[in-house]
Amino acid sequence: MAKQAVLFDLDDTLLWDDRSVKEAFEATCKAAADLTGVEVIALEEAVRSEARALYESYETFPFTKMIGINPFEGLWANFREGEQEEFRKLESLAPGYRREAWTKGLLALGVDDAKLGAELAEKFPAERRSRPIVYDETFRVLDALKGKYKLLLLTNGSPDLQREKLAGVPQLVPYFDHIIISGEFGEGKPAASIFKHALERLGIEPDHGIMVGDKLTTDILGANTIGMTSVWINRHDMVRNDDIIPTYEIKHLEELLQILEQ
Repeated sequence: MAKQAVLFDLDDTLLWDDRSVKEAFEATCKAAADLTGVEVIALEEAVRSEARALYESYETFPFTKMIGINPFEGLWANFREGEQEEFRKLESLAPGYRREAWTKGLLALGVDDAKLGAELAEKFPAERRSRPIVYDETFRVLDALKGKYKLLLLTNGSPDLQREKLAGVPQLVPYFDHIIISGEFGEGKPAASIFKHALERLGIEPDHGIMVGDKLTTDILGANTIGMTSVWINRHDMVRNDDIIPTYEIKHLEELLQILEQ
Protein backbone atom coordinates (compact mmCIF):
# COMPACT_ATOMS: atom_id res chain seq x y z
CA MET A 1 0.00 0.00 0.00
CA ALA A 2 1.47 3.36 -1.00
CA LYS A 3 2.34 5.51 1.99
CA GLN A 4 0.84 8.96 2.38
CA ALA A 5 2.39 10.01 5.69
CA VAL A 6 5.54 9.51 7.76
CA LEU A 7 5.33 9.76 11.54
CA PHE A 8 8.58 10.50 13.37
CA ASP A 9 9.65 10.15 16.95
CA LEU A 10 11.75 13.10 18.16
CA ASP A 11 14.32 12.13 20.82
CA ASP A 12 17.15 9.96 19.50
CA THR A 13 15.41 9.68 16.13
CA LEU A 14 15.74 13.25 14.81
CA LEU A 15 17.35 14.96 17.82
CA TRP A 16 20.43 13.33 19.37
CA ASP A 17 19.13 13.63 22.92
CA ASP A 18 21.37 10.95 24.43
CA ARG A 19 24.45 12.86 23.32
CA SER A 20 23.08 16.18 24.60
CA VAL A 21 22.42 14.64 28.01
CA LYS A 22 25.78 12.83 28.08
CA GLU A 23 27.71 16.00 27.28
CA ALA A 24 25.73 17.97 29.87
CA PHE A 25 26.60 15.37 32.50
CA GLU A 26 30.26 15.43 31.51
CA ALA A 27 30.47 19.22 31.74
CA THR A 28 28.65 19.35 35.08
CA CYS A 29 30.59 16.46 36.60
CA LYS A 30 33.89 17.96 35.44
CA ALA A 31 33.06 21.16 37.29
CA ALA A 32 32.47 19.08 40.42
CA ALA A 33 35.67 17.09 39.82
CA ASP A 34 37.72 20.29 39.58
CA LEU A 35 36.44 21.35 42.99
CA THR A 36 36.41 18.03 44.85
CA GLY A 37 38.65 15.56 43.03
CA VAL A 38 35.86 13.06 42.36
CA GLU A 39 36.03 11.07 39.13
CA VAL A 40 33.83 12.48 36.37
CA ILE A 41 32.45 9.13 35.20
CA ALA A 42 31.88 7.88 38.74
CA LEU A 43 29.88 10.99 39.62
CA GLU A 44 27.75 10.73 36.49
CA GLU A 45 26.95 7.10 37.29
CA ALA A 46 26.15 7.96 40.91
CA VAL A 47 23.85 10.86 40.00
CA ARG A 48 22.07 8.82 37.33
CA SER A 49 21.50 6.04 39.88
CA GLU A 50 20.26 8.40 42.60
CA ALA A 51 18.04 10.25 40.12
CA ARG A 52 16.39 7.03 38.97
CA ALA A 53 15.72 5.88 42.54
CA LEU A 54 14.29 9.24 43.58
CA TYR A 55 12.18 9.56 40.45
CA GLU A 56 10.63 6.15 40.97
CA SER A 57 9.88 6.93 44.63
CA TYR A 58 7.53 9.83 43.84
CA GLU A 59 3.77 9.40 43.57
CA THR A 60 4.04 10.94 40.11
CA PHE A 61 6.11 8.04 38.75
CA PRO A 62 3.22 6.04 37.21
CA PHE A 63 2.12 9.20 35.39
CA THR A 64 5.60 10.06 34.11
CA LYS A 65 6.01 6.48 32.95
CA MET A 66 2.67 6.58 31.12
CA ILE A 67 3.42 9.93 29.46
CA GLY A 68 7.02 8.91 28.71
CA ILE A 69 9.16 11.36 30.74
CA ASN A 70 12.46 9.88 31.91
CA PRO A 71 14.41 10.71 35.09
CA PHE A 72 17.09 12.70 33.26
CA GLU A 73 14.50 14.93 31.60
CA GLY A 74 13.33 15.60 35.15
CA LEU A 75 16.80 16.95 35.92
CA TRP A 76 16.19 19.94 33.63
CA ALA A 77 12.43 20.15 32.99
CA ASN A 78 10.28 22.85 34.59
CA PHE A 79 6.89 21.12 34.06
CA ARG A 80 5.06 24.45 33.80
CA GLU A 81 2.62 23.27 31.14
CA GLY A 82 0.19 20.36 30.86
CA GLU A 83 -3.38 20.30 32.13
CA GLN A 84 -3.14 17.24 34.39
CA GLU A 85 -2.65 17.85 38.11
CA GLU A 86 0.39 15.58 38.03
CA PHE A 87 2.26 18.27 36.11
CA ARG A 88 1.67 20.71 38.99
CA LYS A 89 3.06 18.11 41.39
CA LEU A 90 6.08 17.63 39.12
CA GLU A 91 6.58 21.38 38.90
CA SER A 92 6.67 21.50 42.70
CA LEU A 93 8.93 18.44 43.05
CA ALA A 94 11.46 19.32 40.33
CA PRO A 95 13.76 21.80 42.16
CA GLY A 96 14.14 19.52 45.19
CA TYR A 97 14.54 16.48 42.97
CA ARG A 98 17.42 18.09 41.11
CA ARG A 99 19.19 19.21 44.29
CA GLU A 100 18.74 15.86 46.00
CA ALA A 101 19.91 13.82 43.02
CA TRP A 102 23.16 15.77 42.74
CA THR A 103 23.73 16.00 46.49
CA LYS A 104 23.17 12.27 46.97
CA GLY A 105 25.38 11.53 43.97
CA LEU A 106 28.22 13.48 45.58
CA LEU A 107 27.57 11.81 48.93
CA ALA A 108 27.82 8.37 47.32
CA LEU A 109 31.42 9.31 46.45
CA GLY A 110 32.18 10.61 49.93
CA VAL A 111 31.52 14.32 49.31
CA ASP A 112 28.99 15.76 51.78
CA ASP A 113 28.26 19.18 50.28
CA ALA A 114 24.63 20.23 49.87
CA LYS A 115 25.65 23.70 48.64
CA LEU A 116 27.67 22.20 45.78
CA GLY A 117 24.82 19.78 45.07
CA ALA A 118 22.47 22.75 44.66
CA GLU A 119 24.94 24.52 42.35
CA LEU A 120 25.34 21.42 40.16
CA ALA A 121 21.54 21.05 40.07
CA GLU A 122 21.40 24.48 38.40
CA LYS A 123 24.44 23.93 36.18
CA PHE A 124 23.16 20.73 34.56
CA PRO A 125 19.98 22.30 33.08
CA ALA A 126 22.03 25.18 31.67
CA GLU A 127 24.52 22.75 30.11
CA ARG A 128 21.73 20.65 28.61
CA ARG A 129 19.92 23.68 27.21
CA SER A 130 23.10 24.81 25.46
CA ARG A 131 23.30 21.54 23.49
CA PRO A 132 20.47 21.11 20.98
CA ILE A 133 22.18 18.43 18.86
CA VAL A 134 20.65 17.10 15.64
CA TYR A 135 21.83 14.05 13.69
CA ASP A 136 23.74 14.92 10.52
CA GLU A 137 21.17 13.19 8.31
CA THR A 138 18.01 14.61 9.89
CA PHE A 139 17.52 17.55 7.55
CA ARG A 140 18.62 15.63 4.45
CA VAL A 141 15.88 13.09 5.09
CA LEU A 142 13.22 15.69 5.91
CA ASP A 143 14.15 17.66 2.79
CA ALA A 144 13.68 14.51 0.71
CA LEU A 145 10.26 13.82 2.23
CA LYS A 146 8.73 17.29 2.50
CA GLY A 147 6.11 17.81 -0.16
CA LYS A 148 5.91 14.11 -1.03
CA TYR A 149 4.37 12.93 2.24
CA LYS A 150 2.42 14.37 5.13
CA LEU A 151 4.82 14.59 8.07
CA LEU A 152 3.84 14.26 11.72
CA LEU A 153 6.00 14.44 14.83
CA LEU A 154 4.80 12.10 17.58
CA THR A 155 6.79 12.58 20.77
CA ASN A 156 6.46 11.46 24.37
CA GLY A 157 7.21 14.01 27.04
CA SER A 158 6.28 17.11 29.00
CA PRO A 159 4.72 19.77 26.75
CA ASP A 160 7.02 22.64 27.73
CA LEU A 161 10.16 20.51 27.62
CA GLN A 162 9.47 19.02 24.20
CA ARG A 163 8.63 22.48 22.85
CA GLU A 164 11.85 23.79 24.36
CA LYS A 165 13.81 21.05 22.59
CA LEU A 166 12.16 22.06 19.32
CA ALA A 167 12.82 25.75 19.98
CA GLY A 168 16.51 24.88 20.26
CA VAL A 169 16.40 23.72 16.63
CA PRO A 170 13.87 26.17 15.14
CA GLN A 171 14.33 25.00 11.55
CA LEU A 172 12.84 21.59 12.48
CA VAL A 173 9.24 22.59 13.23
CA PRO A 174 8.26 23.91 9.74
CA TYR A 175 8.76 20.47 8.20
CA PHE A 176 5.80 19.04 10.11
CA ASP A 177 2.12 19.26 9.31
CA HIS A 178 1.28 18.22 12.87
CA ILE A 179 3.14 17.89 16.18
CA ILE A 180 1.63 15.73 18.91
CA ILE A 181 3.14 15.68 22.42
CA SER A 182 1.99 12.97 24.81
CA GLY A 183 1.79 15.36 27.78
CA GLU A 184 -0.78 17.43 25.88
CA PHE A 185 -2.73 14.45 24.58
CA GLY A 186 -2.87 12.80 28.00
CA GLU A 187 -1.39 9.42 27.13
CA GLY A 188 1.95 8.40 25.68
CA LYS A 189 3.31 5.89 23.19
CA PRO A 190 2.78 2.93 22.92
CA ALA A 191 -0.92 3.54 23.72
CA ALA A 192 -3.07 2.86 20.68
CA SER A 193 -5.07 6.00 21.47
CA ILE A 194 -2.27 8.45 20.68
CA PHE A 195 -1.46 6.65 17.41
CA LYS A 196 -5.13 6.68 16.39
CA HIS A 197 -5.26 10.37 17.25
CA ALA A 198 -2.24 10.96 14.99
CA LEU A 199 -3.93 9.15 12.10
CA GLU A 200 -7.11 11.18 12.62
CA ARG A 201 -5.09 14.39 12.43
CA LEU A 202 -3.52 13.16 9.21
CA GLY A 203 -6.81 11.88 7.81
CA ILE A 204 -5.38 8.49 6.85
CA GLU A 205 -5.85 4.79 7.58
CA PRO A 206 -3.10 2.81 9.40
CA ASP A 207 -1.80 1.16 6.23
CA HIS A 208 -1.18 4.58 4.65
CA GLY A 209 1.26 5.60 7.40
CA ILE A 210 4.74 4.59 8.49
CA MET A 211 6.17 5.17 12.00
CA VAL A 212 9.88 5.78 12.49
CA GLY A 213 11.46 5.63 15.94
CA ASP A 214 14.32 4.35 18.07
CA LYS A 215 12.37 2.65 20.87
CA LEU A 216 10.82 -0.75 20.38
CA THR A 217 8.66 -0.48 23.51
CA THR A 218 7.02 2.80 22.49
CA ASP A 219 7.38 3.69 18.80
CA ILE A 220 7.37 0.21 17.32
CA LEU A 221 4.96 -1.49 19.71
CA GLY A 222 2.43 1.31 19.31
CA ALA A 223 2.59 1.29 15.52
CA ASN A 224 2.34 -2.52 15.44
CA THR A 225 -0.67 -2.42 17.76
CA ILE A 226 -2.77 -0.42 15.29
CA GLY A 227 -1.47 -2.22 12.20
CA MET A 228 0.83 0.53 10.92
CA THR A 229 4.18 -0.14 9.22
CA SER A 230 7.00 0.38 11.73
CA VAL A 231 10.64 1.28 11.14
CA TRP A 232 13.07 0.78 14.02
CA ILE A 233 16.20 2.91 13.75
CA ASN A 234 18.84 0.90 15.58
CA ARG A 235 21.96 3.07 15.40
CA HIS A 236 23.76 1.26 18.21
CA ASP A 237 23.35 -2.38 17.15
CA MET A 238 21.03 -3.21 20.02
CA VAL A 239 19.92 -6.82 20.19
CA ARG A 240 16.17 -7.35 20.27
CA ASN A 241 14.13 -10.40 21.20
CA ASP A 242 11.02 -11.51 19.32
CA ASP A 243 8.53 -9.81 21.65
CA ILE A 244 8.34 -6.68 19.49
CA ILE A 245 9.19 -7.11 15.81
CA PRO A 246 9.46 -4.02 13.58
CA THR A 247 8.39 -4.18 9.96
CA TYR A 248 11.82 -2.82 9.04
CA GLU A 249 15.08 -2.27 10.92
CA ILE A 250 17.59 0.36 9.80
CA LYS A 251 20.91 1.67 11.12
CA HIS A 252 20.85 5.06 9.43
CA LEU A 253 17.89 7.37 8.89
CA GLU A 254 18.56 7.74 5.17
CA GLU A 255 17.73 4.03 4.72
CA LEU A 256 14.11 5.10 5.27
CA LEU A 257 14.11 6.69 1.80
CA GLN A 258 14.85 3.33 0.18
CA ILE A 259 12.00 1.69 2.11
CA LEU A 260 9.53 4.35 0.96
CA GLU A 261 10.61 3.91 -2.65
CA GLN A 262 9.76 0.20 -2.61
